[in-house]
This record gives sequence, C-alpha cells and structure tokens, in this order.
Amino acid sequence: MISAMSPESTATDVPVPPLVNRLPSDLTALPTRRTMYRALCNRDATYEGVFFTGVKTTGIFCRPTCRAKKPKPENVEFFPNINEALHGGYRPCRVCKPMDHVKRPPALVDQLRRAVDESEDGRVTDKDLQAMGIEPSTARRQFQAYHGMTFHAYQRARRMGLALRDVKAGRAVADVQHTRGYESDSGFRDAFTRIFGETPAQAKGSAALLAQRIETPLGTMLALADDRGLRMLEFADRRALEREIAMLRRRLKCAVVPGTNVALDAVRTQLGEYFTGTRHDFDLPLAPVGSDFQLRVWAELGRIPYGRTRSYAEMAKAVGVPKAPRAVGRANGSNCLALVIPCHRVIRADGELCGYGGGIWRKQRLLAMEKEFAAKA
Repeated sequence: MISAMSPESTATDVPVPPLVNRLPSDLTALPTRRTMYRALCNRDATYEGVFFTGVKTTGIFCRPTCRAKKPKPENVEFFPNINEALHGGYRPCRVCKPMDHVKRPPALVDQLRRAVDESEDGRVTDKDLQAMGIEPSTARRQFQAYHGMTFHAYQRARRMGLALRDVKAGRAVADVQHTRGYESDSGFRDAFTRIFGETPAQAKGSAALLAQRIETPLGTMLALADDRGLRMLEFADRRALEREIAMLRRRLKCAVVPGTNVALDAVRTQLGEYFTGTRHDFDLPLAPVGSDFQLRVWAELGRIPYGRTRSYAEMAKAVGVPKAPRAVGRANGSNCLALVIPCHRVIRADGELCGYGGGIWRKQRLLAMEKEFAAKA
C-alpha cells in the first residue's frame, strides 16, 4: 500500500495561461484562437469541454466535434463555457447539442442512491418510494437514464455487496440471506454464485470491489476500493475504463458492486477539498495494481509537487531508466488512480501538453487550477 502524499522534489513550472475569469471553481482557460479553429476543423475530440464555438452567421454555438459545415475563421468566436456562449446571444446547435455535454445527476437520482445506502437490507420498494413522495415509474426512468442500469439492478448489486461483507465477517449464511431480503435459499445461493463465482459458504476468502460515483467540477468519476485501499479513480467517460475494470477483476479475482468503505468516504471528501484549493496533497490508503516498474513510476509521480510538472525524460531519469522515456509514458498512461497519483503533471520536454486518459482539456484545466491555487498558498 502506498500513500498519495507528495514530498518536495525538483520540477519545472507548467506554461499554461491563467484562468480567464479568475474563479478557480469554473476552471476556464482557453487555448490560442489558431489552435481552437484547427481543432474545430479537425473535429478534435480531445478539445471537448475546452471551448465552444459561436458562429456569427447563424447565431448558434457548437461543440468542437460538431458535424456541421465549418465556418470561415472570421465568422467564429470562442467561449470557455456554455453560459458565456448563451450570454453572447447564441443558441445551442441542434446537431451537436452542446447543452447536453455536461450531465449532472438529477436530485432524484441522488435521493435514490442515499435511500439504498441508508436501508438496512439495501432495498427500496415501490411502497417505500411512495412514502417518500416519489412516483416509482419516474424514479426508475430517471435512474436508468443517468446510470445506464435499472434501479432494481443497482439495488441487487448493492445487496450482494452487503451479503459478501456479512459472509466474510463470519455471519451464518442463513442469517445473511434473510437480512438481505432473500426468501429462497436456492435463489440467494444462485445469485451470489453468479456474481462472485462461489457459493456463500465458500466465499469467506472472496473479495469485492466497492464502487461509487463521485461528481466533480470536471465530470463524474468512478472510485473502486476494497479493504486494502483505493484501487481505481477514473473519469467515467475514459475510453479505457471498461478494460481497466476488467483487468482489476481478473487480477484481484473479484466482483464489482456498489458500496462504501473508509477509503471511498475519504476520497469523496478529499476530492471536494482538492477542487476548492484547500487540499494540495491527498492522504489516502492506495492499493494500485501493476507491475514492479509501473509501481515505481507511479510512486515517482506522487513526488511531483502540486502546481509543478516534469517531463517524461525527467521521470525516466528519476526511476533509473534514462533511455526509456516511452516506457515511462506507457506506465504513466496505465495509472488507474487519476489525480491522487498525479499523472496529469507529466508533460513533453518542450512544455507542450500531451496524452491524458481523461482528455487533454481536463489536463489543461487541472494544471491551470493547481498553478493558480499554488501561487495563492
């Protein structure tokens, strides 16, 4: 287990522009006009969220990846966020639907998740929903629209996670079955075995990764943890997310179920502090899964001070492989613990930003935010 604390070490300042509105919570920083127009013409998805384009001749604003015909350079202006585009007199494009880019969880979805977490058996019935003043069909529709899974499936996974915890704690299988709301012995055993690959009686040594979604100013993150600590923290729209989860399940021989533990509670709190600038170093129980070389690189990432950066060449030298910066880059890209193991602080030797699993736009804004908060400290 390693910690995400970041001791002082040598690093170079990152050449990113100041936040244009001087409000760190908005995290707005625009690239050059030339860069943005080129990204617009190329429909470059790495700039999603970095800027929005207002087209003077049509009065609409678009995302960088819009499929519509590209306007001439003199007919566009760029905005750091949706509000400024709207205040500029532009209406959202019907093709790329820029208003749908940021998807915040509806209040009802948050309420449903809390209800499940606070329920003794991890189950919320239609009768319970009606007692809370919630129409069950509305609850199911909104939950599935946001999570991509039914409310019933979420509850079932949550109950199985609680059941595994009970079994591992030594409780009798029959007691666990009734506590978690299963009337049928065979139904409980079959459901348990489908998820964990073992019967409840065999599962005392089994593991499960508990999962939570965490909302941040840069989008939803998925956190996975077990008794050893935090195993994953990734942005939910990361392309490699499913592959990373499959890797963890294979190596740890476990299932992934909704739940909470000390590590997940701590990361939720500390992420909130990080994004408001009151926390510069994370203090979390981390349990990354990787090769010896990857673990060495990730440990070195944790030594890059807040508000500073290093090049891949500097990283390679620091881990004892000065001729292998590409290998360091691959290890950097394999990091499953975004932010708490700060792979976003590694840049090219010429100061340019390069690949980041969460998107170049997030890397840019994270570095801008850290630099500004560090200057104020």
